[in-house]
Amino acid sequence: MTVTTPLLAQIAYLEITSPNVEESVAFYTEKFGLRVVDRLDGKAYLRCWGDYYRYSLVISEGPDAALATMAWRTHSDSALEALVESVEATGTTGTWSESGHAHGRAYEFVGPYGHSMTLLWEIDGYEAEPGFESIYPDRPERRSSHSAAPRFLDHVTVAASDVSGFAAWYADTLGFRIMANTLLDEAPINVFSVLTTNEKSHDLGVVLDTSTTAGRVHHIAFWADHPEDLVRGADVLLENGTSIEYGPSIHGIGEQNYLYFREPSSLRVELNSGGYRNYVPDWKANNWKPSLGSNNLFRNWAMPDSMMQSFPAADGGLTATEDGAPPALAEALLNPFATAAARGESVESAAH
Repeated sequence: MTVTTPLLAQIAYLEITSPNVEESVAFYTEKFGLRVVDRLDGKAYLRCWGDYYRYSLVISEGPDAALATMAWRTHSDSALEALVESVEATGTTGTWSESGHAHGRAYEFVGPYGHSMTLLWEIDGYEAEPGFESIYPDRPERRSSHSAAPRFLDHVTVAASDVSGFAAWYADTLGFRIMANTLLDEAPINVFSVLTTNEKSHDLGVVLDTSTTAGRVHHIAFWADHPEDLVRGADVLLENGTSIEYGPSIHGIGEQNYLYFREPSSLRVELNSGGYRNYVPDWKANNWKPSLGSNNLFRNWAMPDSMMQSFPAADGGLTATEDGAPPALAEALLNPFATAAARGESVESAAH
């Protein structure tokens, strides 16, 4: 079954694991400006000041930094049913739960590349506790007084062994729009794709993963109102002992301003802002190359090798990104193309 009308509305929340939940919670609250709203069964539920639902980040205990599930809200209860039918038509089987914390019934399944996904419709809107009310009717909560606090959850980028295959499955089965791809300059190998459920440039990204560990995550991301917030956020993080991994700068794909850093579990976190909106219903994804500025609009700054790491750690687990691939990984990726060229075959045949 192929989804032909938009059924998914937005990303609702992410659940991540940490080997030290309290250390991670302290980071998100004290250094990044999120707020704990609930604690249940060993899990901490956190929110950004602009979240319309009760929470957007759940932290649970696990042996490594990892993505436990990504939860997406549908446009209606009938859309939820239609999406479950579409998923199960591919041969994937999930499980229903009658309710979860602050939301109604949900369907959880593991996609073909190992990532847990939760689909839901009914979800509790956030009602501010006394002292947290905003003077503005459209704001669910008053603006945070924390200098680095993001407004809300923005996206998640995962890692998969076949970027094009991942993007096609999520588009055909769940109705995501594929917005852009990054192909290596040296050969037509897709190392990065971005997808969206709405007008954003993306709320789901995928990087190429050559490890044998399925279901890994590259980073989680939050939104700030202004690009200046990233500079301010970097300053606050540095002053409080958190190193900046990459940025601030601007991506070519999506044209968002970005800032990357790590939380104590080692998981990568992005704060972003800016970018454009795309409302074209029949949009065809463009192919970028690193040399065109897919990762860095200014084309003047190489991504550090640490950005090629995904989570949890895995043997042979470097991932390519929209900036390309590190030398060892690039050599492995390009080897079939070199062999094909030596045999007089086309690079297109090697791509398949």
